[in-house]
Amino acid sequence: YRISHDSNSTKTSMTFGLFLPSRFATNIDESTANKENVPVIYWLSGLTCDDTNFAMKAGAFSHAECENVALVMPDTSPRGDDVPNVDSYDLGVGAGFYVNATEEPYSTHYQMYTYVTEELPALLESQFNIGKNGLRSISGHSMGGHGALTIALKDTNTSWVSVSAFSPICNPTKCPWGEKAFQAYLGSIDAGLAHDATVLLSEKGGAAGYDEILIEQGADDNFLSGGQLFPENLVEAAKKAGQKVTLNMRDGYDHSYYFIATFIGDHINFHAKRLRSKYAEILALESSSILDFSATTGKEITCKAMVARAPKQPLTLETITVGVPQNGEVRVKVMANALCHTDVYTLDGHDPEGLFPSILGHEAGCIVESVGEGVTSVKPGDHVIPCYTPQCAAPGCIFCQSPKTNLCPVIRGTQGQGLMPDGTSRFKDKDGNTIYHFMGCSTMSEYTVLAEISCAKISKELPLQKACLFGCGVSTGLGAVWNTCKVEPNSSVAVFGLGAVGLAVIQGAKMAGAGRIIAVDINPDKFPAAVRLGATDCVDSSKLDKPVQNHIVDMTQWGVDYTFDCTGNTNVMRSALECAHRGWGTSCVIGVAASGHEISTRPFQLVTGRTWKGTAFGGFKSRRDVPLLVQRCVDGSLDVDHFITHTLDGVENTNAAIDALHGGKCLRAVVKY
Repeated sequence: YRISHDSNSTKTSMTFGLFLPSRFATNIDESTANKENVPVIYWLSGLTCDDTNFAMKAGAFSHAECENVALVMPDTSPRGDDVPNVDSYDLGVGAGFYVNATEEPYSTHYQMYTYVTEELPALLESQFNIGKNGLRSISGHSMGGHGALTIALKDTNTSWVSVSAFSPICNPTKCPWGEKAFQAYLGSIDAGLAHDATVLLSEKGGAAGYDEILIEQGADDNFLSGGQLFPENLVEAAKKAGQKVTLNMRDGYDHSYYFIATFIGDHINFHAKRLRSKYAEILALESSSILDFSATTGKEITCKAMVARAPKQPLTLETITVGVPQNGEVRVKVMANALCHTDVYTLDGHDPEGLFPSILGHEAGCIVESVGEGVTSVKPGDHVIPCYTPQCAAPGCIFCQSPKTNLCPVIRGTQGQGLMPDGTSRFKDKDGNTIYHFMGCSTMSEYTVLAEISCAKISKELPLQKACLFGCGVSTGLGAVWNTCKVEPNSSVAVFGLGAVGLAVIQGAKMAGAGRIIAVDINPDKFPAAVRLGATDCVDSSKLDKPVQNHIVDMTQWGVDYTFDCTGNTNVMRSALECAHRGWGTSCVIGVAASGHEISTRPFQLVTGRTWKGTAFGGFKSRRDVPLLVQRCVDGSLDVDHFITHTLDGVENTNAAIDALHGGKCLRAVVKY
């Protein structure tokens, strides 16, 4: 987007560029309510540039899309008929130097420091919910690198999370560009000392402001040898100030946008990692400010929950009582719940273990409210993911100690009966009647009680509305690839069913290095998402004039190395097996079939070397592995944002989430409580 507005700072019309990743695309719409706070990187351009140069030449948008950060690109100066200018590339229009001019004729309009640090952030926060609570970083090139460094170093209000620069003017009071600008805009070179990054660092006296400042510099930059940039002065001042500066001298690169385009991905990643940590801090602070569990510890809690009273009926919003956690139990406040097809499968009456009345839900992010006797692995305030596949980790549990499985059976018996390990329920309705648990989780309630061995303690750095995805579908799909089948680089893969689990399989296969990934579905609207995650071929099996397994064998000559059924349809399970490669192909069943359904194939399919296997929770040992998956997400090496297609507020909107899932365009609807 290019957005123009009347500026109070410059007293002109100002135009800035804005890139919004697809996840936050609706933030641009004024009618959108409850806009999510968007992390943003401000980019300040160099001499002669405007708001378009970086957008057109840097190739930054794809990196920002992957990292889910916005990019804001302000102009380099005010513009207009009344704006004073000179016939020089390094002064006047296109060369505002990101200062507030105090000298005529520039003082009326050249107020770029205030524009970038105050007016533009306020506009973006109020209109688009971008960069609120200091969720912003800053970078720039040349004059813009000078602006980024000085703005960040002058800041005393933690307005910026991180700072980086390309070929910055590091010591402008010592170079011709800076001397000329400061004399014209501020009246003297000495007045420019307050806008000199090297001087600002020298004055810090050992007080480091950022964990790291990242600077990229082309070794063949003619302005480096021409006495304009002086990065060595900045590095020396940083050493004395105790501020870490990473200066990458790049051989063979000059001052151009080709240089920027080559390394911009590194800088966006640098900022995105820190913005994610800042966002987690903001959310943790918000939750801690509203959550005080001292009044409820040791007492029953009354809260709202969506209760499944009968199969094929809408959930009912009820006020329930949640009991005190008993020995080995943990009571949690559910902060976010993602709707999974398994919940709907049970609600529709297909689950042979489905009990009513019950509280469904098993894919959630929670905060520990209180713990029962003997609980040692979590404490109040910890962030946890409830896991329907527990991990007792006891030395005597042959399942937990075996690397071959994740199926700990310690509480399986009572969990299947909708009860806690002691054989009772922690839920009662307003009349005092028992409500059953579901999969040991029951997260369609504002509070729930879990077995300690079902609680995966995770980093607080990942927002719980994202972390909740690791409670089932995403983990299952990734683990089917990495753990159950151990897909190798250059393998061929076919994925049947492109819901959240199927897309997670594709994402996992791509990350594992699969060479060919065939995505199969009867809804072609799902193909673009599959391709973005790594699918190389897409097959609409409803349009074929032959069985899909025959079609895939024809595509590949002998079939594919690994196939995954993510549909729960037993006919599709057979198709997946029968297009696995002759001699060594493996087919993995992930989807859960309806009660009473059986799978079948000709024994010859197995005799000729195919392996048929299944997976539960992707083979992940829950308490050990879920925290590692969350940390990968925090570190930026595992993206899950694309799975969240719908976000709703309040447990009472769970039926709306179910409607969205039935609509066919929903991967995960996350309900925030």
